[in-house]
Amino acid sequence: MGAVQSSPLVLTTADACFIPAASALLPPRASSHVAKPRSNSSLSGRIRRVDEILEPPVSKFTSPVAQNPIFPRCLALKCVRSEMEAKNDETAEKPTLGFVEIDQGLIDQMVYDALVWSSLHGLVVGDRNVNRSGKVPGVGLTHAPFALLPISFPESQFREACELAPIFNELVDRVSLDGKFLQDSLSRTKKVDAFTSRLLDIHSKMMEINKKDEIRLGLHRSDYMLDEQTKLLLQIELNTISSSFSGLGCLVSELHRSLLSHYGETLGLDPRRIPTNAAVSHYAEALAKAWIEFNNLKATVLVVVQTEERNMYDQHWLSSVLRERHNVRSIRKTLAEIDAEGELQPDGTLLVGGVPVAVIYFRAGYTPNDYPSESEWRARLLMEESSAIKCPSISYHLAGTKKIQQELAKPNVLERFLENKEDIAKIRKCFAGLWSLEDPHIVGKAIESPELFVMKPQREGGGNNIYGDDVRETLLRLQREGSEENAAYILMQRIFPSISPTTLIRDGICYKDHAMSELGIYGAYLRNKENVIVNEQCGYLMRTKISSSNEGGVASGFAVLDSLYLT
Repeated sequence: MGAVQSSPLVLTTADACFIPAASALLPPRASSHVAKPRSNSSLSGRIRRVDEILEPPVSKFTSPVAQNPIFPRCLALKCVRSEMEAKNDETAEKPTLGFVEIDQGLIDQMVYDALVWSSLHGLVVGDRNVNRSGKVPGVGLTHAPFALLPISFPESQFREACELAPIFNELVDRVSLDGKFLQDSLSRTKKVDAFTSRLLDIHSKMMEINKKDEIRLGLHRSDYMLDEQTKLLLQIELNTISSSFSGLGCLVSELHRSLLSHYGETLGLDPRRIPTNAAVSHYAEALAKAWIEFNNLKATVLVVVQTEERNMYDQHWLSSVLRERHNVRSIRKTLAEIDAEGELQPDGTLLVGGVPVAVIYFRAGYTPNDYPSESEWRARLLMEESSAIKCPSISYHLAGTKKIQQELAKPNVLERFLENKEDIAKIRKCFAGLWSLEDPHIVGKAIESPELFVMKPQREGGGNNIYGDDVRETLLRLQREGSEENAAYILMQRIFPSISPTTLIRDGICYKDHAMSELGIYGAYLRNKENVIVNEQCGYLMRTKISSSNEGGVASGFAVLDSLYLT
């Protein structure tokens, strides 16, 4: 394979998907600095795919791979290679953008330049070691964790993910309007999950008073992994509340483009193969259009935030673009502050601190930790009762729960909400295996082969899922207790994406390890009565984590921000 050809690529902020097909593969990797991984025949002999243990057959699962150690302890800036586990020859020979073979001096220089760039351009988060970093802007800053170079990703699958975004936007809207479907689907979960129960209570009250949201706004993110064995793009989850990193994710794409503009010729990489990422601009534009539809020039956008938010700069990027490009003001309030300062006018207008609110943008309220007292629940109900545009509304929030995801994967359920057969087929193709714990057959198979499944509760924010032997132990405990707690979970096919050597940077320290990545596609949907004003994909988020880590949240400390190199 030769160097990447420099055929022209048209990359626009309007649509990152319309990119001419890549005409060359990635450049070859030198192997003189790395020992060839040994074959692991015993592993392949003992691993079975889920389609081999399930009857009747289901969608193919990929085989698990050997796990790697966690990040080493803090070291000097110079990159330290962790002890990598053996990979089979086929995986080792695949072209990657890992840094294991690149000259150490070059890595050190790129790391230094990347850290400087991050500091100058606002690719920052609050430092967990500084007490006030989550409350006072500008205090205790550190760079956001990131991968040194973008991850290679097939253009065809990237295009497929982008094309799915408007379909999922419409699906969420349709599901949100079917209150009976939401209540019925989550009825068993309500009995055992107090948090979901409180959300359903608010939703039920809105149904009782026949509350109609004529203007509906959704800022979503659908997350995928590319299955290594089947090459299928499979959905992990659909986020309908607090879809984060539209701001910092854009900056990582710019960081990588900057690095390749300086070092790309040496590395044999073309910076134009990193698609433009304008997620923060598209999100701000959707919020501004919603503000216009509300039609009150004195009104503001209310950003609902957590009491301590070290990821505040990602949020501030969005507010800054909203103000500077659209002249729309925003205010930041916690749920407790909204309860204390909020007031509902007779016409439904919500005032917070005496200021009318046009749009409520939730960057909190998705976890039970955000509701430590009744004050926060009063605030959530107050906002839902108001005429302000909620992003998301309570029905949009519930439409993004794991249980609804599992229900939509059942036969003939998508047809309840969508008419276009091609759209239905596209969505169904990206569904991984999803099951209720009411199915004794699938529960038995998960106990037998827990490594092929993930148990998911109705939670967002990372760090909540159950993997490996913990799946077996949890399922056995639920069987022994005979309670209805199983309704709080779903079972999902575990996806095994390709693994490649990657350089990761956190807290100014550089690590080399094998890693896997997860692609998120942002989507925006705005509707006023029957008029669809916005329905588009808005950019992407790439997150990379070492292969030994099950969870994948950046803010929760499991992953780093990344970008795409289309192949």
